[in-house]
Amino acid sequence: MGSSARGLPRGGPCVGAFRGEGRFAPTRRCSLVQPRATTATVLPRVFVTGVGVVSSIGLGREAFYRSLESGRSGISPVASFDASQLGRDFAGEVKEFDARDHLTNAERRRMGRCSSMAVAAARMALRDAGLQERQLAGRRTAVVLGTTMGEATILGELEHDWIVGGVGAVRRSLIPKYGSTLLPIHVARAVGAEGMVLTLPAACAAGNYAIGFASDLIRGGRADVVVTGAAELIQELQFSGFVRLAAMAPQKCQPFDLNRQGLILGEGAGLLVLESEAHAVRRGAQVRAEVGGYGLSCDAYHITRPHPDAAGSIAAMRAAIERSAISPADVDFINAHGTGTKHNDAAETKVVHELFGDRRVPISSMKSMLGHCMGAASALEAIGCVFTLETGTYPPTIGYETPDPECDVHVVANAAQRGKADVVVNNSLAFGGYNAVAVFARPGVLPPAGAP
Repeated sequence: MGSSARGLPRGGPCVGAFRGEGRFAPTRRCSLVQPRATTATVLPRVFVTGVGVVSSIGLGREAFYRSLESGRSGISPVASFDASQLGRDFAGEVKEFDARDHLTNAERRRMGRCSSMAVAAARMALRDAGLQERQLAGRRTAVVLGTTMGEATILGELEHDWIVGGVGAVRRSLIPKYGSTLLPIHVARAVGAEGMVLTLPAACAAGNYAIGFASDLIRGGRADVVVTGAAELIQELQFSGFVRLAAMAPQKCQPFDLNRQGLILGEGAGLLVLESEAHAVRRGAQVRAEVGGYGLSCDAYHITRPHPDAAGSIAAMRAAIERSAISPADVDFINAHGTGTKHNDAAETKVVHELFGDRRVPISSMKSMLGHCMGAASALEAIGCVFTLETGTYPPTIGYETPDPECDVHVVANAAQRGKADVVVNNSLAFGGYNAVAVFARPGVLPPAGAP
């Protein structure tokens, strides 16, 4: 991409900086973006105008940003159930979240915890975008969310009732709370969105799937605003399953480290407000980032293990970059899927070498701090990518101690680093061979996107 493509909009995009004691504040708002050539093939730009976070390292954008910069770990002993007999008892649980601070009594009665986190994050994202909840009423606002299991704790309670007391003991109040399809319904009801609602249960790549589909709705003219992202929670049955798969580390996640022992489960919700360029400009919105292209593929190889040659993941990342009308040379930072498992990190290293050659692109895994938040992982990490674009800060991979010759990538080890941050790539993989990659950029950096 030449210098003209890298140029910023006339008057500059909305940018921001940390001010004072680690507080992030926007330096200005965008009133106009640089005029673009008007042809039938040019698609609308898609902007991120607000983010909302419920995570083990902080609630809300500012707390999340501060934790990413400081390398705070949210991994601690499990408190929501007794894991002492499972052989693994550490996780990235969200221990600071209280639904009473974010939802009405009536809302709490009809929702499980996963939906509660999603609604809370959606409200945070709307406030961050400067939008009132009922300002979005109408069929031009959509909600697209990803998850793996949705209300897994409700399923656990239903199973317990049935096993202990039979069908007649199952509490009726639980039945309307169960189902991954309820997450976007609850968010839509909370914000008054009457457009499309959709759940994408694409396992641990669900966040990027949701963001990609949401951007398509805007580029295709089917929505002006989309509330998107993903939510997930930790539940005992699911936790036990990962233990039985021998996939979990004892106490810490160490992506790309020679002595890594596996993943640590996490939970949370990461939601973003996406807007079309025209809608954002019309209301004078603050723009945090631009959504570029995305790429999807399937390994078609194994349920729990990535393909050893990483061909599917390579194809997805190449597609995301090409659909952003840039080249690998334009990428400044990679947010790795980085689970801390032997096979995943080795396969991801092959992706980096195939696409970037000998170029040492900074790479980091936020899972070292958050744990693996499953369906919510790439959504929370997408917000981490927005953090990088806004601040020029690469979040660290904490716990990185011993380089692995098989994972010879440029890991941002243990402390955040400053650097060029115009274009970032968010990589995600999932059981079953799902691969989903999304590109994010500072506003105005990417060339106009053409219709395929």
